[in-house]
Amino acid sequence: MSQQHNESPQIQQIIGLKANHFADLVRAAQLIFDPAAGLSGRNVNVDWREFGIPLDVAENLKLLGEQYRYASPHIPVENIWSQLTLETRIWFMEHKDELWQLEEAFPALDED
Repeated sequence: MSQQHNESPQIQQIIGLKANHFADLVRAAQLIFDPAAGLSGRNVNVDWREFGIPLDVAENLKLLGEQYRYASPHIPVENIWSQLTLETRIWFMEHKDELWQLEEAFPALDED
């Protein structure tokens, strides 16, 4: 077993976050990167501060969302954690149980 694979449970235990929190963060990052969900001709401007996301955190998450734009949100925890700035890590730990609400604010475009 690789050392990287062993880091995931350690990171989760130390910081008190679960895999589903990281999946929620990836989905939020994807949304922050592209709130229009890839639809051409649809321009969505969002002030992420209105959602309680500071600009520096939104910028960090936007980069993460761009990197994992089409990926499953179930990315190894250590890959995500290593790409978060200190400010984003702190914000994430404080808002881990609210991230799913961000996705709810932007309904899926294919729903009737």
